[in-house]
Amino acid sequence: MPKAELSHAFCLTAGCADGKRKTDYYDTTVTGLVLECRSTGGKTFYLRYDQDGRQRQIKLAAFGDASFAQIKRKAERLRSEVVMGGDPAAAKAERRAVPLYAELAAQHMAEAELHQRSYSTTEAYMRNHIVTRWGKTRLTDIDGRAVAQWLAAKRSEGLSAGTVEKIRAIMSRSFELGRRWGIAGCDRNPCRDVPRKPLNNARERYVTADEAARLIEAAASSRNKQLAAIVRLLLLTGMRVSELLSARWDNVDLDRRTLYLPTSKTGRSRYVPLAGAALEVIRGLPRKGQFLFPNPRNPSKPLTTVKHGWQAAREAAGLPDLRIYDLRHSAASFMVNSGVDLFAVGKVLGHASVQSTQRYSHLSNSTLLAAVEAGAAKQSSHA
Repeated sequence: MPKAELSHAFCLTAGCADGKRKTDYYDTTVTGLVLECRSTGGKTFYLRYDQDGRQRQIKLAAFGDASFAQIKRKAERLRSEVVMGGDPAAAKAERRAVPLYAELAAQHMAEAELHQRSYSTTEAYMRNHIVTRWGKTRLTDIDGRAVAQWLAAKRSEGLSAGTVEKIRAIMSRSFELGRRWGIAGCDRNPCRDVPRKPLNNARERYVTADEAARLIEAAASSRNKQLAAIVRLLLLTGMRVSELLSARWDNVDLDRRTLYLPTSKTGRSRYVPLAGAALEVIRGLPRKGQFLFPNPRNPSKPLTTVKHGWQAAREAAGLPDLRIYDLRHSAASFMVNSGVDLFAVGKVLGHASVQSTQRYSHLSNSTLLAAVEAGAAKQSSHA
């Protein structure tokens, strides 16, 4: 076991003894610091030490990858750790056992594909935003401060507050699942304590009868030949876009005037009542496959988006700020302003709670106000 006072000059000229595969040189100043010289010409520095009766070693660096002074300082620091009862080799192995975020993301997406109805949306956020930034990072190297700075930069890029919050929630979900599955590095969720501003998503836009007519006319001129029927049914039923696009012919009962939805956002099935005008639209749809609105490229699958056609139609109708989800609000407003009580409106829309329908209470108040004004006018005419 050759010993020597290791230095840059010594290590530069040291070599493997003749006839041997490797020769180790132990430093006389730092206990356990070793230069391994191989017959192939390669040289590597290690720190060797005893732990629980077994010799352990940890690689410091290959000769030439760092200065000898840097290697010696690292050896001294790790030696101090050993003297205090630590095990640097075990700690390094534990760090290597922590997966990269990309591995956790893959498991997250596998779970989401089995249980999440909005899988495609989550997958797009994951692929386009999260994995692009954090995929090659070990889970223990992701800290809350870095995540907060990254999300703030996303806002600066022009993403809405709601979109940024969705990204944060998806990434946070990864760590929650990882903790549940016992994955190393997931005991701490770096997304949980990221400061968040309250979101105000309560903006509600209602179309008037004239605006609805303009919108339907614009949709009828769309390159998407299904758009006009989709817009009309959204206004007539108050359905969510995803519910309508996934609707199947087998679930339409023209005699009972209902459309059965096996699943919905609330997780419950429900029957959507169909007005005469809605029945007329459905009867006019060409039947190509099992879905009311089949994908033109693959009729065995449903249409999944009307984004481009919708944007063009709302611009043509002079309604650039209108969201397609606002048609659901508009359907509710038409019902409420026609005197339908909030409980019935909630049942039509498939709300899970009265609170969800309560947002339309100001519309019912307007209807009631019109009623008392009419009554007051009647009294005045007989005074």
